[in-house]
Amino acid sequence: MATSIEVLGMLIPNGGYVQSGETYEGIEFLQCEPITKKQFTDGFAQYDAWKATQDAANASAKSALLNKLGITEDEAKLLLS
Repeated sequence: MATSIEVLGMLIPNGGYVQSGETYEGIEFLQCEPITKKQFTDGFAQYDAWKATQDAANASAKSALLNKLGITEDEAKLLLS
């Protein structure tokens, strides 16, 4: 189950808000376009699919980079340690 901060990160990725608590009423929109309470509530149902898409895209990009470099993931970990 997504948290409110995860949902807000999905809906307003550049920030610009302050959140106090886990409810819509606890969000103060400072330097961003406000979202509606419905968008916030619906975001909880949308988050898992969005996150899975993001994770798949990151895995694909990582794999492409490793292939481009011609190294395995373990070799990359050795380089970064």
